[in-house]
Amino acid sequence: AWNIEHNRLHHYHLGEPQDPDLVERNLEFLRSMDTSMASKYAQVFAFMPIWKWFYYAPNTFKELQIAKFKTAGKALPAEAKLEDAITLRTLFSPQSEAEKAMGDVVNPLGFVTKVLAPFLLTRFVLLPAPLLLVPGLGGTLFGHAVVNLVLAEMLTNIHGFITIVTNHAGNDLYKFDDEVKPKTGSFYVRQIVSSVNYATGTDPIDFSHGWLNYQIEHHVWPDLSMLQYQRGAPLLKKICEKHGVPYVQENVFERLRKTVDIMVGKTSMMEFPTHLEPQKDKAVRGVTWKSTNGAIDE
Repeated sequence: AWNIEHNRLHHYHLGEPQDPDLVERNLEFLRSMDTSMASKYAQVFAFMPIWKWFYYAPNTFKELQIAKFKTAGKALPAEAKLEDAITLRTLFSPQSEAEKAMGDVVNPLGFVTKVLAPFLLTRFVLLPAPLLLVPGLGGTLFGHAVVNLVLAEMLTNIHGFITIVTNHAGNDLYKFDDEVKPKTGSFYVRQIVSSVNYATGTDPIDFSHGWLNYQIEHHVWPDLSMLQYQRGAPLLKKICEKHGVPYVQENVFERLRKTVDIMVGKTSMMEFPTHLEPQKDKAVRGVTWKSTNGAIDE
């Protein structure tokens, strides 16, 4: 699932309609919601501690199921909007015909048994279960451990939201209306102008960001190690400055503000002038993969 959703679709369709992590499109329901801006901001911050369970897990599983349908030659439901994100809400309480049709692609029970239940069982039951063997205090220790694990998971979600979701959102980043071939000049420009770095340069700074502060380098050189990102960032930044390519780098909390503004509809991503790109770089027939392994086939 990760290989398809992240390694393939996100990396080779960054900022394009096929990008499963395009924040502006995925939050269109909130951007267009008929409610106050304060209510929208409150919903975003309530979403932060649970976003991996609520959105990322089901949406990643969705991409795996779609890939399986295509590999097997099975027809996907005509009513389904395959590029729309799915969440626990759309899975278990579908409202539109498109959401209901996605139930034929992503079986809610299958998602629970294959993804959600194994995680919840191992993390919050089996992991602290040995504490139940402590005489006299087992139940109390187990309960405290479960509470700590839940709080730690929510804190991890918040940290992940701040350092991951903000990588490709903001009114100073671009989105695109078509596809380009991997490893072309246009492809690399897109990776840079639709990504953002945070503070970088030292091990303590990089560790605190989970090394997600080198997002530009990660998209240009996805197979390099984290240490090589640290070494390569100044060189890539100089290349961008030389050729006039925007290289966005800001404090992670400023990027959080810009991302949330995109989510609530206060601002929007910039439209890239794709008609100016060389025609030879365009993926007229789309980007496809011959196998299920690896990020892309050479």
